[in-house]
Amino acid sequence: MADRPLPLRARRADALIGSLRVPGDKSVSHRALMLGGLAVGRTTITGLLEGEDVLATAHAMTAMGARVERLAPGEAGAVWQVDGVGVGGLAEPADVLDMGNAGTGARLLMGLVATHPITAIFTGDASLRRRPMARVIEPLSRFGATFLGRDGGRLPLALGGARAPLPVTYRVPVPSAQVKSAVLLAGLNTPGTTTVIEPIPTRDHTERMLGYFGATLTRTPAEDGGVVLALTGQPELTGAAVQVPADPSSAAFPLVAALLVEGSRVVLNGVGLNPLRTGLFDTLREMGADIRVLNPREEAGEPVGDLEVHASRLRGVTVPPERAPSMIDEYPILAIAAACAEGETRMEGLAELRVKESDRLAAMARGLAACGVRVAVEGDTLIVQGSGRPPQGGARVTVDLDHRIGMSFLVLGLVSAEPVAIDDGRAIDTSFPGFVALMGALGATITEDAP
Repeated sequence: MADRPLPLRARRADALIGSLRVPGDKSVSHRALMLGGLAVGRTTITGLLEGEDVLATAHAMTAMGARVERLAPGEAGAVWQVDGVGVGGLAEPADVLDMGNAGTGARLLMGLVATHPITAIFTGDASLRRRPMARVIEPLSRFGATFLGRDGGRLPLALGGARAPLPVTYRVPVPSAQVKSAVLLAGLNTPGTTTVIEPIPTRDHTERMLGYFGATLTRTPAEDGGVVLALTGQPELTGAAVQVPADPSSAAFPLVAALLVEGSRVVLNGVGLNPLRTGLFDTLREMGADIRVLNPREEAGEPVGDLEVHASRLRGVTVPPERAPSMIDEYPILAIAAACAEGETRMEGLAELRVKESDRLAAMARGLAACGVRVAVEGDTLIVQGSGRPPQGGARVTVDLDHRIGMSFLVLGLVSAEPVAIDDGRAIDTSFPGFVALMGALGATITEDAP
């Protein structure tokens, strides 16, 4: 990430028209690199997200012995080749693993390292060093791993992998795909069966990809309505061809922009439609959004489709807390849609937003209020009062290096009466490289702003 801040400004747009493919799914990209690095043989990944978060994972896997190489781009995006070391074959990195802003990459890699007899030191940027790691430290310690970090388990952190790891049964206390995945990845190099109990199912990319690479993992209903996952340790994973779907979390930004800007029609190609990731699409449809799925298909174990989006008049709804795991990263852009909808939108159960790249709950409330939107926070509920028309805008929003906050307010600027600026857009490339150019191709006006 460049040292100089990158202030950006978005101005009211005419109709957004066109077809595009947003970058590859970040969650799938991280996991493809990790499991490809633990597989026997060669894995070819098409459409890998080449954002800074995923590249940090690629560098870390290289540092631990995998061979990761970028080949010539293909029609569906970047093509990467990974020659794996086999389960149990990770080497001790010679230097600190700098994960930048990649919270998912850091937590999942800790799971991999936790059951290898090696020591690794993790660090990251200022944002990542503020984020709590205790949620993965606690279950990974049960395997026999040791941790030495700052107060609260924050980075920089030294992880000593278990030399004789023991399988665990772990009940996830709060819905978290990262915690679940870290435990399952630790179970890969652990003899016996590692069991994870999820009271509320979360995104299942790890389970799908483990099965795709050849691991044995069973999924059975739990008595409380959740799910029990049982992974057989020390499998031989086999290199595979992975087509990474377009990231639904990234697709959310041009999708909501198309819904809000009058006269728009946009097609988003090859978007991942994993049912545990589509909470935003379901919610927008409840609000009256015209979103159609074209050419549904399956790629590398993941459901995929093309989304045709037409500008729509939206109305406020209540989003129940049980939907949060399927759309936790999309609440910032949903809040923008709610600001333009008719009536009140209540988003409940958002405690997880307080420990993302920033306190997203507070950041969205501050930014929306500065743009003339009536907004309130009651506990872990965000309440947005929409008037059925775009808000005034005109604010300069501080985003605290949070890419989703930044992109959300730039989308608001495309429809608000006055332009909306953000103080620093550098972090956007961590998850959505080329965001400004892709939005510009649809007709959006997003430019560098005077500091």
